[in-house]
Amino acid sequence: MKPVDQKIYLASKSLRRRELLRQAGINFELLLLREQPPRGPDVSEIAQPGEDASAYVTRVTREKVEFAHQSMLMRKLPLHPVLAADTTVVIDGRILGKPANLQEAIHMLTALAGRTHQVLTGVAVRLGDDMWEATQTSDVTFAPLTPDQINAYCTTPEPYDKAGGYAVQGLAAAFIENIRGSYSGIMGLPLFETVQLLRQAGIKVL
Repeated sequence: MKPVDQKIYLASKSLRRRELLRQAGINFELLLLREQPPRGPDVSEIAQPGEDASAYVTRVTREKVEFAHQSMLMRKLPLHPVLAADTTVVIDGRILGKPANLQEAIHMLTALAGRTHQVLTGVAVRLGDDMWEATQTSDVTFAPLTPDQINAYCTTPEPYDKAGGYAVQGLAAAFIENIRGSYSGIMGLPLFETVQLLRQAGIKVL
């Protein structure tokens, strides 16, 4: 199946993913998943028992793109490829989600300080019966941080809608000694992999 035109649906409320798609010149329309309907979120981002980070990010990304695809069909929207993504931070095999409060944010930043962790971002594109997917992994090394630095950062709004409790493109950039991998992937959408998937779905990019 080929897309009826060069537009895609983005199943994400992330402002960073929107910025990255615009950077790549991709025409998109939002197709948002619900976070707090009466029966709970459309897609749960809670890791299952024994699920490692790679399996977790792959599963959540697939569930997001599948739910958004079905939503497109149920709402009888024009058929376009659907793009979904999920980002997680992992250290010592432990998945760090989005901190719910100040103490969780402080705990996460303390765990990351002075060490290297991994950021995994899964991307999936669905069109008709076809789905294309990829997972990108980057290593991020934080400098040692003092308790005062951690507390000061965690009193800003920045950590609280970010996996791992930090934004690479924000104030936390001052903490990062080294990155090995994809900067856009750490932001939430690895553009190289995303463009490859969209091309497979018939979207012309560059």
